[in-house]
Amino acid sequence: MIEKPTIKVRQAAVADAMAIIAFQKTMAMETEGLELDNELVSRGVTTVFDDPSKGRYYVASDNDIVVASLMITYEWSDWRNANVWWFQSVYVVPEYRRSGIFRKMYEFIRAECEKEGVAGLRLYVETANFRAQKTYEALGMNGSHYKTYEWMRGKY
Repeated sequence: MIEKPTIKVRQAAVADAMAIIAFQKTMAMETEGLELDNELVSRGVTTVFDDPSKGRYYVASDNDIVVASLMITYEWSDWRNANVWWFQSVYVVPEYRRSGIFRKMYEFIRAECEKEGVAGLRLYVETANFRAQKTYEALGMNGSHYKTYEWMRGKY
């Protein structure tokens, strides 16, 4: 794996919203064959920028072109008296995959997590996405003893 030296990771700004919206729509089609409603996704992404209590986005850029994004959401842990951050909506442009971008983003966010006193990081992954699971394990994450269940209202 060759890491691209020009990649920079930062917290996203409102100006990145269009790229994030496009990434979310592409990811839904790639992973689940779903065509997301543009207006709904646009409102969903901009709501995070308007209300930071919902989460925050991070992006990776190559020479000022956004090539990856992810969202962090928060879970309060009464056991730890601290937040746990959840990685969500991780997307890397295909030609940048397997080049260390997620590792850079993870390391950047983990440092932020430690500065802010966050208890830890979590994510969920499709059970059949073995490549992603290997990536997360290589970063020192483990496939904890929890299993995720969900109920979702309506369509995406």
